[in-house]
This record gives sequence, structure tokens and C-alpha cells, in this order.
Amino acid sequence: MTGTRSTPRGRAVATLLALALAVPLLATASAQAAPATDTTSAPAAPTSTAAPASSAAPGPEAPAIRPELPRPTGPFTVGRDTLHLVDKSRKDPWVPSAGARELMLSMYYPARGTGGRPTAYTSEKAARALLEYNELDERIPAADYSSTRTYARTGAHPAKGRFPLVVLSPGFTAPRSTLTHLAEDLASRGYVVATVDHAYEAAGAEFSGGRVLPCVGCVDGGGDSGPRITAGRAEDLSYVLDRLVGGKAGTAAKADGSREASWRHAGMIDGRRIGMGGHSIGGAATAALMDTDPRVRAGVNMDGGFHARPDSVDRPFLLLGTTTTVQADDPYDWGNAWPHLRGWKRWLTVTGSGHFTFTDTPVVFGQLGMVDPQVPISGQRSEQITRAYVAAFYDQHLRGIEQPLLDGPTPAHPEVGFHRP
Repeated sequence: MTGTRSTPRGRAVATLLALALAVPLLATASAQAAPATDTTSAPAAPTSTAAPASSAAPGPEAPAIRPELPRPTGPFTVGRDTLHLVDKSRKDPWVPSAGARELMLSMYYPARGTGGRPTAYTSEKAARALLEYNELDERIPAADYSSTRTYARTGAHPAKGRFPLVVLSPGFTAPRSTLTHLAEDLASRGYVVATVDHAYEAAGAEFSGGRVLPCVGCVDGGGDSGPRITAGRAEDLSYVLDRLVGGKAGTAAKADGSREASWRHAGMIDGRRIGMGGHSIGGAATAALMDTDPRVRAGVNMDGGFHARPDSVDRPFLLLGTTTTVQADDPYDWGNAWPHLRGWKRWLTVTGSGHFTFTDTPVVFGQLGMVDPQVPISGQRSEQITRAYVAAFYDQHLRGIEQPLLDGPTPAHPEVGFHRP
């Protein structure tokens, strides 16, 4: 992942606490689709709730440190599937010789009971690629990073009923795994959540067959390419909806999209209640998608810029970012985009936050001893704020449950400011 907000400007370097060395901070079908085996299932899961950053005696089977994601807060247990989608109507924009555009999804869903098997945060192979790209491989063992405890279980029995769908796209160069704590929490609250890897756009993204694709875009995506990447992401995400709920961009979603869908539990999804969201360029793509695809009822942009003026975003939209977004030299362009968001909207800023506050990065890396002194908000507060406001937004606009949290500042979250231009 890079330190770019919505454009891949190269790796941002942050001074990490207790390190003299400056290191990059982690950032960032007719088509065919086939369910993929969840290659990141963990063989076992501990039942201990001991402090996640405690050290265990190193050995060939156990990592020295095992970070832990925060426990989901909703009433459901969480299931997870992995889905490989191939859009034969498009060639890959980064590696045309690779053929059709590939996408890899983690599908999180409300589950019942305690069946299924634990899932791993990511594979050690994928972790190694991510750490090497960010020049952290000599500081953090891949086994420690990949061992991060999650709460979703593969093979879990789906809960009965139909649930809203939320699709999440990560920042450029960031794998979908960096949105895991948010995805697990939303699923526990009663949402089906898809996190998406876009081929050749992330370091440490694992595709079907255990393939960790190189981040070609990390090298070729520099310069003024934000609009091109954003438009490509929007096409990817529209295709994801085609395969999950049926229908096509420009048409209303079907109430029952299971006939055309690619996922085995697609019957859980209420195709009339679809939310989209993303971090960094994933947030930019959310706005771009809502300009062209009326199936999306509500969108979230977590610290991502706007590469094109929104023209048709007349549905609810949440901006959640750093205080940089309210400065005169804001590179996100939120001020110019704001008047063109014509539906319900909020512009929230988090004091003390950094670009990756809204992802797993501060949660996992903080437990591994890597803390950015320029971002004083803790990993714990980062996840609490992100989960609270994103869930409140979707609850209000996909479930119709009024959320006073979105009305203005609250003592429970003093870091969160409401900007009203």
C-alpha cells in the first residue's frame, strides 16, 4: 500500500516510533465466474483472549507475535467465502496479455452457530509480498503479519433471511485484507459484505490457485492516472454487482438476483439494498460508480479524492477523512465535489487521524510495534470510530433506522468533527 490518498504518487515514507530508519507505511462475466476454494483458511484458531500483542516463544510453527483484529460487535457470527470473478468482456488494463479482467472477492455474511473453520487474515506468501513492497520485510516476519487473528469462519451456516449488501474496495496498492475488521463487523451486524481485489493493483493480493499477482500498477500507475484508475475500478465494481445481484448497470436491481448470481449464498442478498464504499481510490471509485449505476443506494468515501466531478450522485453519501480535507490546499478536492453530492450527505473529519486510520493498518501494525508518531490516534480508536460511523450510515440508509450519531458531534467520539461548508 502506498501513502497516496487517491492517486498512486509513489510510496509515502513515515517515521515509525522507536525506529531510526524511515520506512514506507502500509497504505493503500459474456463473463465467467467460478467459486474459489478459500485458500486462506487457517488450520486452527486459539480460544484464548489474551492481549493480542503478547509474545509467545518463537518456534517453527508459532509466530513470535500474533496480532488480533477487534471482535465484531453485532449479534451474528460471521462466515466467509472466497469468490473468483472473470470478466471476459474486458482485457486487464495493466497486463493485456494476461487476458480477461480478474477480480477476487472475500464474501462475509451473517452466520448462525459456531460451525465452519477459522479463516486466516492472509496467507504467508501474500504477507511476504506486501511487506517486501513496503520495505518492512526485515522488520516484520511474514508469519507474524499473516497470523493476525480474525473472527470469520469458512463453511459457516448462513443466517436465515435477506440482508443488505455492502461492497468495499481498498486503496490503490492495498489488498482487500486491509478492510477485514470493518467487513467482519458489518457482517456481524447483518450485512453481506464483499471486499474486492483488483488484479495487478495491490501488493499482497492473492488470487485463485494461490497466485499472488504482482502489483504492476504500483510501477505503471504513477503520474496523472487517477481518473483512469478510478474509472476502471468503477467498471470492476459494477461487474461485481452484476454477478452478485443480477441486472446490469443502468437498470434497477432485481429483488431476487440469485438466478444470475455467481455466489452460492446469493439468496441472502436483498438486491434492493446495496451500499458501496472504499478507502482512498476505492472511495473515489464509489462516487464514480454511483454516477452511472443506480443499483447503489448509498456510498462511503474513506479518505479518497475525487477525480471527476460527481454528476448524478443524488443518493446518500458519507465522506470520512482526515482534517486535511478541510484545508485550503486539500488534495482530495472534497470542497469542489461537495455541492455536486445532491442527496443526504455528511463530511466528517477525525482529529489525529492519518490516511490509513480507516483500515486495518493501525490496528495490526500497532500490535507489531510499528506506530506513526505523526498520527496520534490509536489503532483501537481508529477501528471504533470507523466501525461506528460507517455502520450508522448504512443502518440509516439501507435499513431505515435513524442514527442520531450522524446528526452532529458527540462526547463519545470527540475526535469526529462535522464540516458544513
